[in-house]
Amino acid sequence: MKKSTIIWIALAAIIVIWGISGYNSLVGMEEGVDNKWSNVETQYQRRADLIPNLVSTVKGYAAHEKETLEGVIAARSKATQLTVNAEGLTPEKLAEYQKAQGAVTSALGKLLALTENYPDLKANQQFLELQAQLEGTENRITVARKEFNDAAKNYNTGIRRFPKNLLAGLFGFDRRPYFEAQEGADVAPKVEF
Repeated sequence: MKKSTIIWIALAAIIVIWGISGYNSLVGMEEGVDNKWSNVETQYQRRADLIPNLVSTVKGYAAHEKETLEGVIAARSKATQLTVNAEGLTPEKLAEYQKAQGAVTSALGKLLALTENYPDLKANQQFLELQAQLEGTENRITVARKEFNDAAKNYNTGIRRFPKNLLAGLFGFDRRPYFEAQEGADVAPKVEF
């Protein structure tokens, strides 16, 4: 065998090994983003599961606050109907999902503000427990969103850096959107009764 043939075969083998390794690392990063997205959805689902219990507890004390209670239920219903698959996660779909979840957050804020008007409710052990679980869930949501954004950043950086950007373009690895603060998130919500 000629020396030049051996060099070309070795060079081709190196390129093939690099391509396989690069592809596999991109798949691993993409799966990491999908996993973090699933964690975000799990935490939002946990919150949605807590809401009916919280509403029924408050309902016993604040039955005439029907509009607020119905607002929480409606926001939860809308948010749970909207699902976004990690594979089809576009900035527009993420914004729509985030808007629906923001409506739940706002409605819950109004519901929790009701407790100031009902001292007996504030002393109810079941309500206090549900409120603590909800606060913990909100913290978990924040952590899950941050971890999703970190995974999306690593993935987006990986598919944009040379030479992996060549593989990413060849195999259809697309950028993933980030969770961002919603417009008006810097303004405290106004609660009126």
